[in-house]
Amino acid sequence: MNQNKKSKIPLLLAIVIGIFVLFLAWSAKKASIGGTDVTDSDYYSKGMKYNSTLVEKRAASVIGWSLQAALQQSNLTLNLTDKNKAPVTGASGQATFPEPGNNRSRTFQLDESEPGTYQLTVPPDLAGEQLVRVEFERDGARINRQLLLNIAKTTAPKQGE
Repeated sequence: MNQNKKSKIPLLLAIVIGIFVLFLAWSAKKASIGGTDVTDSDYYSKGMKYNSTLVEKRAASVIGWSLQAALQQSNLTLNLTDKNKAPVTGASGQATFPEPGNNRSRTFQLDESEPGTYQLTVPPDLAGEQLVRVEFERDGARINRQLLLNIAKTTAPKQGE
């Protein structure tokens, strides 16, 4: 019985090697007969440039954007328009106020009140001269601006006035 097992191992090994040799012959024949299925000879470099091309398209869409800021008391209004002076709608915006004396900052979301018009009510504790970084993002396109605001200190009306 032990003799029978030993005689099966070389047979199985020969079958596996035979299948492997047949597969090698078949793949060599397919490689030599078949032409290339690639229709664009420059496919590799186009694939390598895909991400950078996407970034370039997004950056190009931002090139014409302009931002106008208006501050009335503690209400900051930002108008975002494209190169055709049409309002840029649907952008998510935020304003970041760095805290002097430390590395922290406070970030506020800008709300779109009208097409292309974004607003923020500045908290009263941010009175005085403030450097603010405004950032808008839409569909991967991004615009950053820094503004220097002089925010007037507002006082709450006293009781009975």
